[in-house]
Amino acid sequence: MKYKYELHTHTKYGSRQCGRTEPKDIARMYKEKGYSGIVLTDHYSPLTFDLAHGYFNPKKFIDCYIDPYLEMKKYEDEHFSVMFGMEIRHYATANDYLVYGVDENWLRKQGNLLALWEKQMCKLMHSQGYLVYQAHPFRPAITRCNPDYLDGIEVYNGKTPKKSNEKAEAWAKKHNKLMVSGSDFHVPKQLARGGIITEKPIRNNADLLYTLKSMDFEMIKTY
Repeated sequence: MKYKYELHTHTKYGSRQCGRTEPKDIARMYKEKGYSGIVLTDHYSPLTFDLAHGYFNPKKFIDCYIDPYLEMKKYEDEHFSVMFGMEIRHYATANDYLVYGVDENWLRKQGNLLALWEKQMCKLMHSQGYLVYQAHPFRPAITRCNPDYLDGIEVYNGKTPKKSNEKAEAWAKKHNKLMVSGSDFHVPKQLARGGIITEKPIRNNADLLYTLKSMDFEMIKTY
């Protein structure tokens, strides 16, 4: 049996500047598309924590960031897993980083992660055993992070042109980095454009981290 998982997803609440879809509707649509689970990676960035929602103190509003995950988790069942991740962007940059394995209770205890830069952020995430991937690294206005700080690269992004994705894959192979695919879902037309296909089910973040580290999966690419 094959299992499909989405690894890059945004809701209208956790990614309020760009997401347009309710958590329950995302879960329903992915189930209808035959996926076995989702990693929710809402934007932890100035786009989410604007002046009205804790720009200078994201920790104060962290429950608002985590709530969409808890809402989507209600629609988990024996055939569909919902896992918590994040897409982090620091102040004064367009670079985004997908973080897998994140524990929401750990996140509640952190200070302002927006103030950290790549080296600090990766060191913090690695101290918890999380994996850090640079998202869509060849989009305009994005600079490539020092590969020494990264575990992997998002080499296929459903919202990114084929040529840019191919550059990302070549860069990942050059630096011997882990690779992953994701739809970068924000609105229904971006549904099920990416993800991974596995031979074994992924039930939780521990399973997810094991699978990503092993690279024992097929990447979904829909051009």
